Amino acid sequence: MKEVLYGIIGDPIEHSLSPVMHNAAFRHLGMGCIYHAFRVALEDVADAISGAKTLGFGGLNVTVPLKERALEVVNADPLAKEIGAVNTINFKDGINGYNTDGIGAKHALEKHDISVKDKRVLLLGAGGAARAIAFQLAHDGAGLIIANRTAPRAVKLAQDVRSVGDAIGTDMGDLATLVKKVDILINSTSVGMHPDVDKTLVTADMMRNGLVVFDIVYNLIETRLLKEARKAGASTIDGVNMLVHQGAESFRIWTGRDAPIEVMEDAVRCALKR
Repeated sequence: MKEVLYGIIGDPIEHSLSPVMHNAAFRHLGMGCIYHAFRVALEDVADAISGAKTLGFGGLNVTVPLKERALEVVNADPLAKEIGAVNTINFKDGINGYNTDGIGAKHALEKHDISVKDKRVLLLGAGGAARAIAFQLAHDGAGLIIANRTAPRAVKLAQDVRSVGDAIGTDMGDLATLVKKVDILINSTSVGMHPDVDKTLVTADMMRNGLVVFDIVYNLIETRLLKEARKAGASTIDGVNMLVHQGAESFRIWTGRDAPIEVMEDAVRCALKR
């Protein structure tokens, strides 16, 4: 494959580990492609995407706060339209948009031999990532409880998700009771993210042995939530898993090739240790 440029756009963007991950994959496969991070302001999203197309980019990733705006300037697939956000753009045959966050979460769970079919899932948060995860897991047969600080947002998301599966929305007023009702707990909020690494919405006394706890925060390998989960004897999945699997799906969309997932994960974990 000839050398092609790829990238990620967002604001801020300095924290992104996507260049580390994708460049490791390109090197491993001897593809000679290069992946860079680009800071793009919200008002410049349309120009950035069309400019990348004009310059011959193979594709882009899109991160916060640009995912919703990007949806307006691409030919989005049905899932991305339902989610209301795009995180992957492919420039082959036009400017086509996808959302791989949900499939990334699904594959992260599957890597740990966890199927969501007929499972009860408590999803914390109702933002963009939560929306992608909720649609994917409901479609796969999970029963969702979506809890958000502001209940109306969770209720609205649950209402939307019921077009594909089972979901209810509520506030976070009694998380201890909600956790007791579910098989899987997923944190899709920014609570616990650097620099607020000592924060968590759920503590050990609220969890139990047999519960699966998945935190999509990835800028540190073990968040406070996951530490608390381990104390309670719960199984844990860190955010690197979702980052890598959503990236692998983007890689497949762009190149038509299976991504070297272990290589990508090793690169991210090494970068985090540094």
